[in-house]
Amino acid sequence: MTSSQILLYLCLSFIGGVFLSSIITIPQIYLLGFLVFGILPISIFWQSKKLVVIGFSILFLVVGIWRHQLAEFKVLNNELRKYNDLSQKITLIGEIIKEPDIREKNIKLTVRPEKIEGKVLVTTNRYPEYHYGDKLKITGKLESPKELGDFDYPGYLAKDGIYSVIYWPKIELLERENYQSLTSIIYAKILSFKNKLRQSISQNLSPPQSSILSAMILGDKKQISEDLKQSLNRAGVRHITAISGLHVTILTSILMTILIGLGFWRQQAFYFSIILIVLFIVLSGLQPSAIRAGIMGGLFLLGQYLGRLSLSSHSIFFAAALMLAQNPLLLKLDVGFQLSFLAMMGIIYLMPIFQEWFKKVPNDFQLRNILAMTFSAQIFTLPILIYNFGYISFVAPITNLLIVPWLYLIMLFGFLFAFFGAIWQPLGWILSLPTWFLLTYVIKIVDISSKIPFAFKTLEISWIWLAISYLILGLITWRLQKSQKLKFLQY
Repeated sequence: MTSSQILLYLCLSFIGGVFLSSIITIPQIYLLGFLVFGILPISIFWQSKKLVVIGFSILFLVVGIWRHQLAEFKVLNNELRKYNDLSQKITLIGEIIKEPDIREKNIKLTVRPEKIEGKVLVTTNRYPEYHYGDKLKITGKLESPKELGDFDYPGYLAKDGIYSVIYWPKIELLERENYQSLTSIIYAKILSFKNKLRQSISQNLSPPQSSILSAMILGDKKQISEDLKQSLNRAGVRHITAISGLHVTILTSILMTILIGLGFWRQQAFYFSIILIVLFIVLSGLQPSAIRAGIMGGLFLLGQYLGRLSLSSHSIFFAAALMLAQNPLLLKLDVGFQLSFLAMMGIIYLMPIFQEWFKKVPNDFQLRNILAMTFSAQIFTLPILIYNFGYISFVAPITNLLIVPWLYLIMLFGFLFAFFGAIWQPLGWILSLPTWFLLTYVIKIVDISSKIPFAFKTLEISWIWLAISYLILGLITWRLQKSQKLKFLQY
């Protein structure tokens, strides 16, 4: 048993503990029993490596359960939450700690109050505008977040540490851009640069092209109209507008191939690609979803660089365990975390199989690899998409085949014209033409495919179906990998 395998088992045990605690309540007395059961093989059978690993795996399972319970305890005992749903108004003084979420008719501000633990999500008028770092005096009624139909809105906010909301309060601006640390100053500069890129995109492209590009490279999904969202859902390509590990993986894998083809050493191409990932995360405004996607995509790239995809899977489990150690609520409440993780697993385990099946497809411009990567990720994420969003697109394989191979060019040209357009607008307009052409092609494909009568079907499925789906998918993947190994040995 290698060190890498041991680390994998420990990470899986920790993730399993977080998962168990997410779906059932485990009494503390049971945790004590598990703890004793884990310590016994370690202390008695110290010479047996396998039993010691089993003992430590049980301990890590207990740690995962305990960490999730600690996070839930923090939610239930949040100090600010105690003021929710009172009859009287309260006054808070606090600072905007995230980039304001600008909607068509309102703006949402994440505020951390002074002298009290917690965060509050403030919904207010679109104008006057507020910015990251502004210090505000807010007077209104704190409320507990409410369920929005089938959407777990309280859980969605809880994963970000928000347990209180306030609608249309009286707001007084006390200080503009009240930065308290070097980190906040740097983050403010990043958001300022992001805003310049956003303006460059809006000046050189009109909707819906501008809204799709802003979502792809800046994470501005709120700019997409509801009609376009529905069309993307029906066409099965809504994922192209979300910053994910798939975007990062496609972009960096192609960049690696192009740079090596141009004569760069593999090491030089790898470091250049890592720089691109960091730039991509920064351009998104350091959104948590983009950071997680960057980590996932970067670890896959590392595995490719070292020539060991198995290392990628171990690294991604390790990264997932670290993320859950920091915030265990992500596993159940953050669909983006689930999708990034599953997409990477699909790429690692199914991509070699699809590459074999698509071996007759020409690999010009990495077409074969992109198709293999896309279908691998789509298959592994399909059950969770159906479970969370309640729909399945029957035209998705075709639309993904027609659209995904162009993603890297859209993102590449989009980065270039947004950057140079922020420096000199006429140059940005000239460079935006290839991006406009590609995005217009995407919109046309989406429009045509979404209007096909059988394109889309809504589904309501239970978690049991979800569990069975992944058990079957895991078994099929294992059998396919085994048959691939047998073919290789016979060859």
